[in-house]
Parts: sequence; structure tokens; C-alpha cells
Amino acid sequence: MHLSNRFRKRRRVPVRLTDNLEENLQMLRQAAGCSDDLILTRVSLCGIPCALLTCEGMVSSGLLSELVFDPLNQMQRTFLNGAAFLRAVHEQKLLAADSALTEQSSQLFSMLYAGFAVLLAEGTGTALCIGIQGYASRSISEPSGELNIYGARDGFTEPVRVNMSLIRRRMKSPELTFFLLSAGTVSGTDLCICWLRDRVPEDLIADIRQKLMSLPLETVLSSGYVRPFLEESDMQLVHSIGTTERPDILCAKLLEGRVGILIDGTPHALVIPQLFCETFQTMDDYNYPPAYATLLRWMKYGAALLALLLPAGYLAVALWHPELLHETLLALLTDAEQSVPFSPAAELIGILFMFEIVREAGLRLPKAVGGAVGMIGGLLIGDAAVKSGLISTPVLTVAALSATAGFVIPEHHAALTVLRPVFILAAAAAGIPGIALAGMVLLYHICGTEVFGFPVSAPLAPLMPHRLQDILARVGFRRLSQGNFRISEVREQEEE
Repeated sequence: MHLSNRFRKRRRVPVRLTDNLEENLQMLRQAAGCSDDLILTRVSLCGIPCALLTCEGMVSSGLLSELVFDPLNQMQRTFLNGAAFLRAVHEQKLLAADSALTEQSSQLFSMLYAGFAVLLAEGTGTALCIGIQGYASRSISEPSGELNIYGARDGFTEPVRVNMSLIRRRMKSPELTFFLLSAGTVSGTDLCICWLRDRVPEDLIADIRQKLMSLPLETVLSSGYVRPFLEESDMQLVHSIGTTERPDILCAKLLEGRVGILIDGTPHALVIPQLFCETFQTMDDYNYPPAYATLLRWMKYGAALLALLLPAGYLAVALWHPELLHETLLALLTDAEQSVPFSPAAELIGILFMFEIVREAGLRLPKAVGGAVGMIGGLLIGDAAVKSGLISTPVLTVAALSATAGFVIPEHHAALTVLRPVFILAAAAAGIPGIALAGMVLLYHICGTEVFGFPVSAPLAPLMPHRLQDILARVGFRRLSQGNFRISEVREQEEE
């Protein structure tokens, strides 16, 4: 993905257009490297030699004919020069809702490769850019990573302007603001900051805008390119900036005073900031009755603890604290481990490592063979490994329960994969005290993680008792609507 330094130093130098059409075309062709996707159409309009530049596959042929060729061919006026002609077309002919005049070659290329048609005329150093984008894109569909039962079925897609419309359709308030900018010295990727002006501090928007404008990147291909430069540290196990594929979730976050970032070319939006407790919440929680939603939420908390602590807890009890087990259960574990040539710690780490290999293989391979890999991996790890005596049945059961519980909270899968071996080694070294020490370090890390002055551990640390009604439980909307939560309260509490 990275080029050598010899090629990285080559940058497009901004050049102003001249009054000579042929010089402009020669300069533009040379700057574009005579690329075959640059289409040049020479025409004569109102007796003035003109040229229309488009990029192959980026414009709509229907709009090009309807909004550009037909209106321009119908013009019968006489103009003194090309400057007067372009000025009249720009001011009097509504060729497209999105149009602009430019004199710089760099801005011309940015708009040309964004799907604009560029009209050049003899006798003027100005080009008219006409927005008639029509590039192919994936249609709006249900997001695959954030499924729900009662919520909406539409999700973000790749074009950033389509994603902007999905948000605007749900929030028609004039307070909703979009700010477009570009990132990547080579790609020029469009980024869009969205927020509600009456709910977000101005200094937060200024900080985010400054960091996005100063990204030291040549290209931005996904949200993972941008997120590390907005977070405080690269060593965070818990993300302080969230991602979502759902417009309804992003709108809910905007109402709480969050800031959203849309990236052209990816269906994932960034949410600033993200609280740790929010990773256990889903949109369906607010469609279920409060009692059932509260039960589901506590199930997720329990699944997180199970996924993290079950292998380490089993190892600590088996090696250091066998007195905590019933005699029958202790005898079963002893018999199972006697015929295994490896230690319980090596068994747990090995089985979890093999599980990650099978999961990654099934995820990356084509769908036609992904299921077969899962079946083969299940037979290999489950049946064959136990029968061969390489792995004991209790260890396999513990690892399977821990891995399955981790799927309940996919947001923390990466962190759980890293932390499980750490807790297993701590349990093997010191038993339950080792687990407690590792847990204290993890809690310290979570409580110390913040972004733009917002601690991710809020509203538990700092403690905000009046905001726990949607954390430890899910109360009804009558009580939730009495005091709408705004993220600015967290920073005010931290400053106090």
C-alpha cells in the first residue's frame, strides 16, 4: 500500500489556467499523465471554441446530455469572448444545482475526479465545473454488522453524500450542520463532520476540524485510517471513538451532543466520543419492554465477564485453589487432565489460538468454502483433539463457552482476544490474586482513557447517579424523556 520515497515526493503543483484553450488542454493532459479515463470533447458554442472534460465512469451520461449538451446547444447569443460566455452560462443557465468557477488546476482536478464536468472556453483562464455525478455505487441495504428486529433496515453506503441524505431525512432540524473537507494528499477523500449546533461545544468542533485537516496521510480508505489520529493513544484496548453502520444510531448520538464523521468510500461512520457502557447497548433495547431490555443488558454484562474471566478462573481454581471445587467435580477434572501431555495453561492458550485461526479463515475465505472451513475446524478442534488426548474435555468446554460469550459483544472482540491470554498467564502465575491484579490494571486503563476531555468510563467514573437509569437498567421512555442526556455534562462533571 506504500510507495517508495521517490514517488511520494511527487506532488501536483497548483497552476493557474491561461486564456489559451490549447495551452490549457495540453497542460491538463500532461498533469493527468495522458490517463485514458480523461475524456475530452471539443465543441463550438455560440461561435467560441470550447472543450468539455469528464472522467470515465464518474458522470451520468443522461444528465450530461440533458443538463449540459442540450441547454448549451440551444444558446443562440453572440459573446465577445469566452469569459463572457462562461459567465453568462454560470449566471443565467441553471445547468446543475452544484456548479462552480475555478482558475486553479488542482481544484479543477479535484472536482473533475469527483464527478464534475469541466467546461473550458477560448479566451478565458476560468473553467466552469458542473456537478452531474453518476458513478456506480452499492444501493442502500441493511447493515450486516448491526442487525436488529424492530428498527430500520437501511444502513450507510459508500458515497458520503448519500449518507448525508440518510441523516437529513431523519433530522430535519436547521441545527443539524454538515461540514465537508478533504483528507489525503493523494486520494483527496471527502470527509463530513455532522453535529447539532445547539448541543455540541464549539471548541470540540474546532479541535476535531483541526485534527482532520492536519492528517498526515496520503490516502484515506476506511475509518481505521482516521480513528487513530483522533484518539489520545495507539495503546488503547477500549476505543474512545465508536463506529456504526446505522443512520438511526448516529442520529440518536447526535441528539446526545456527539459528533459524527462520515468518510467517502466506507459505510462506517465515526462517533465522538463513545462511552464504554454504550458498547453493551443496541437499538432494540429501546423497542423492548423495560424489564426485558434490562435483563438483556445484564446478560451482556455477564457475557463480557464470562468471555474474559472464565478461562482464567478455571485455570486458577484447577492449579491454585482446588478446595473451591466439589469433590466429584475435582475428581472429574483430575481424571481428564491426567492423560493430557500439556499443562492446562498451554491447553487453554492453544485452543483459543486455534479457534482464532478457524474464525479468521472462515471470515476471509469466499462464502462458498467458508462454511466448510468452519465444519472442518470444529471437527478438528472438538472431536479429533479430544479423542487423540491432546486436549481435555473440560478445557475445550471452557474455551468454547468463553469464545461464544464473546460474540454477544462484537465491539470488544479484539480486546478480548488480547486480554484472554494475559489473564490466563496471570492466573497460572498467582491464581485468583493474579486475576485480581490484572483486573485492577484493566480497570485503571479504562478509567484513564479519554478523548477530547471526555472519559470513556462515564457516567460511572466520574459518578453521575442521575444518569445510571439507562446504564444499569433501561427505564421507560416517560422517565428517559424527562432529562435528555447530553455528552457535554460528562466533561463539565470531569472539570469540576
